[in-house]
Amino acid sequence: MVTQIHRDEVRKMADHGAQIVEVLPEAEYEDEHLPGAINLPLKKLNAETAAILDRERPVVVYCNDGL
Repeated sequence: MVTQIHRDEVRKMADHGAQIVEVLPEAEYEDEHLPGAINLPLKKLNAETAAILDRERPVVVYCNDGL
């Protein structure tokens, strides 16, 4: 299920164990990302790469492009 949320909700979810996923390419992730975020570049995202995620915990996916 996809739900759009705002910054304050992301903080609350992260504080309660949500997985934060940045989908920009690795070089851009290295330049700047949210604390604790993991990098799963959108162009490489598939079932195999997503297998690192814990299916029991919520996932917040974001793209820091242009923010």
